[in-house]
Amino acid sequence: MAWSMSTLVRLVALAAGGVMGAQLTAVTYPNNATSKPQMHVYVPDKPWSGQGKGPLVVAIHSCQSSGPSYFNNAKIPWRQGSDRKGYVTVWPSSPNNGGCWDVSSKRSLVRNGGGDSHAIANMILYAIEKYNIDKEKVFVTGGSSGGMMSNVMAAAYPDLIRAVSLYSGVPAGCFVSSGGGVAQWNNSCSGGQSRASAEQWGNVVRAMYPGYTGPRPRMQVWHGSADGTLNPNNYQETIKQWTNVFGLSQTPTSTVQNFPERNYRTENYGTEGMLQGIWAQGVGHSVPSNLTASEQWFGI
Repeated sequence: MAWSMSTLVRLVALAAGGVMGAQLTAVTYPNNATSKPQMHVYVPDKPWSGQGKGPLVVAIHSCQSSGPSYFNNAKIPWRQGSDRKGYVTVWPSSPNNGGCWDVSSKRSLVRNGGGDSHAIANMILYAIEKYNIDKEKVFVTGGSSGGMMSNVMAAAYPDLIRAVSLYSGVPAGCFVSSGGGVAQWNNSCSGGQSRASAEQWGNVVRAMYPGYTGPRPRMQVWHGSADGTLNPNNYQETIKQWTNVFGLSQTPTSTVQNFPERNYRTENYGTEGMLQGIWAQGVGHSVPSNLTASEQWFGI
C-alpha cells in the first residue's frame, strides 16, 4: 500500500507518542446547485487498511444541528468508526433555518434540481476525486431529518450510493410540500397519516430519477415503536416503498428477534440482501446509531 508523505509523518508521530492530528475540516467544493450547504470532511490519521481505494461515509445531521455539531455528538459514532478503520467521512450542514434538510420542495425531490440533495451529491462527487475514494464504496447515513434526506439521496442519486442506513425517517417524498416550500414540515407525514400502496410509494422514488434502470443502493431502515416525532407508521410505509422498488414481497424472508440489540427485531426482505428493516421496540425519537450494525450493512 502506497502512503502519502503526510500520512507517513503522522504515523511516525503516533509511534513516537504524538497526538492524532486529524480534525474536521471545512472545505470548498464545486457546487452548481441553488442550495449552498457547507461541507466538512474528516480524514483520519489511520489509512484505510482494506483492499483497494477507501470508502466514504456521508453522515447527515438532524434538525437543529449542523455537520460539526453532529460530528462532535457523543451519540453519533462515525468519527470513532473512521478513526478505527480509516475511512473518510463527510458531514454536510443544512443551509435552512432550524437546521432541517429540504425534503419538501420539488428542487430537492428530483435529480439535479438545485436543492439540498443536489448539493450533497456534489459533495460526494468532489470527495471521490479529492480523497481517492472507491466510487463503489460510497455510503449514506443519517437520523431524523438526516434519515429523510438519506432516503431522498437513495431515490434521486442511486448511481452514486452503494448502501444507506437511515434512522427514524419517512418514505422518500413523504414530506413533499403542496406549495413547493423549502424544508417545510408536513404534519400528515410526521403524524403517520400519509398512506399509499407500495406501487404508489415506489413511483415516488422512480419519479425522482425518471428513466433510471441501473442498480440501486441497499437499504437499511431503523425506526422506534415509541417515536413521538415521526410516527412509527412511517416504518412500514418506507418498507412498502422499497419492496416495490426492488420488486420484493412485503413479507420478510427472515426475522431475527433481539438483534442487533435486545427488544430490536431485524427483518430481511428478499434473498439478495437489498432491504433490511430494524424495529426498535420501546425506543423513541430517534433510534441511536448502531455503528457495528451499520458498518456491517455497508460492508466496511
